[in-house]
Amino acid sequence: MPERLPTYGGQAVIEGVMMRGSNNAAVAMRSPDGQIVLHTEPLPPLYRSRATKTPFLRGVVVLWDALSLGMRILTLSANLQTGEEEKLEGSKLFLTLGISLAFGIALFFLLPAGLGFAFEKWLVPAFRIPETTAAWWGNVMEGILRLALLIGYIGLIGRMAEIQRVFAYHGAEHKTINAFEGQAELTPENVSRFSLEHPRCGTSFLLTLVVISVIFFSLLGPLPLGLRLLSRVLMLPVVAALAYEYIRWTANHLSSPIVRWLIKPNLALQRLTTREPSLEMLEVSIAAFNAMREKEGV
Repeated sequence: MPERLPTYGGQAVIEGVMMRGSNNAAVAMRSPDGQIVLHTEPLPPLYRSRATKTPFLRGVVVLWDALSLGMRILTLSANLQTGEEEKLEGSKLFLTLGISLAFGIALFFLLPAGLGFAFEKWLVPAFRIPETTAAWWGNVMEGILRLALLIGYIGLIGRMAEIQRVFAYHGAEHKTINAFEGQAELTPENVSRFSLEHPRCGTSFLLTLVVISVIFFSLLGPLPLGLRLLSRVLMLPVVAALAYEYIRWTANHLSSPIVRWLIKPNLALQRLTTREPSLEMLEVSIAAFNAMREKEGV
């Protein structure tokens, strides 16, 4: 039986790529003068705690810390391009994360929930159907609106030249991990031949989150508007944990034809958040991956 390869992840940043291992993270960035700048840091003990091994709890814990790590690395990459040295940490980091999360929850959860509620209340007198049936259709409409907002938002920001470069580095990150998992030599030319899609991508997580939210919130039945909105906020960690476990399960069962069929929508959505990278971008991604592996002691 072949040896099981380590599970690595990553993230595109401004003119660079971050790679995350079990104990360390590394980011490689192309500076304005064309040089590749490396930064490595150990992951907090949280990643090796029992919380990250407990099903459902690990999803919430890892996702929150991944958000804070990603925000710090994004700031680092932005500072490299502008020449600034401002750090994002402590209260400033939590404030930035809080504002970002509040905006995301309001746009992608509360707004669709409010519109779904209005649709639900219109259905009852318009078609003389029971409230429980109307609530189910209201949740379906909420999910459709949430997905439409997500795709529309990604499509809109994807028209910006700067974001298109970030999406290309996202593609470089996927190709590098796919090449490693395909046991290919990590050269830009070799890596370029691998797929832009990867089953553990955060984009896949977002689509899964939307689908699971429709099922989960439908089980709550008819709710007053205030309670409906509150449930979308309070139950978000539960839905996120379920989505995380599903992504983790599918990534561990890719040999199954059924699983490969199930993840097709997730892989299709990744086409919105990835672009074909140049060989120079792949060079940066490989540098980040090798630096991370070196810090891991591999």
